[in-house]
Amino acid sequence: MSEQVPAPQDREPRIVTETGLDRRIAEIIEPVAVAMGFKLVRVRLLNQNGLTLQIMAERNDGTMTVEDCEKLSMAVSPVLDVEDPVDKAYHLEVSSPGIDRPMVRKSDFERWQGHLVKCETSILVDNRKRFRGKITAVDGDGFTIERDQIAYGEEPRVTIPFTALAEAKLILTDDLIRDALKADKAARAQAANQNDDETPID
Repeated sequence: MSEQVPAPQDREPRIVTETGLDRRIAEIIEPVAVAMGFKLVRVRLLNQNGLTLQIMAERNDGTMTVEDCEKLSMAVSPVLDVEDPVDKAYHLEVSSPGIDRPMVRKSDFERWQGHLVKCETSILVDNRKRFRGKITAVDGDGFTIERDQIAYGEEPRVTIPFTALAEAKLILTDDLIRDALKADKAARAQAANQNDDETPID
């Protein structure tokens, strides 16, 4: 098998994680996803179509094809059947994070620096819990945004510690769509080159 799967100590942990039953489900499926070369982005049990278990994941290069979604779905389904964390019938939906993606790792903020994000904190930061603005700087402790909607008396820039972050999501803009498509194209080209370099095994 040529897939490079990161060792547990190399894996970047998520800074935004689930609670309650969603967390239990994430704990069950994350080892399966990681063993297949995927990074878990988010798990949510939603009241859609009766009950829908939504799993978002991606490859380390940020791509996620329809085939990848099918593979991961087929791998986690039997594990969930055995562990049986949900006591009702549900519909399993495995998808990519999408362009206006949830931001769950520090590297997400580094990768999408310069783009608009909306986020919520678990504690008051600069007298509020909801923010929206362009990511202008990222370090090991947090990220700085330049707000695009400033209330009277507020500073245009605010630094949000990662420890205070409850939820964050990119905001869909033309710039984001362009950059996301460019990154996806580059990642696919690199993956194709790696496949060409590998010698076939009889």
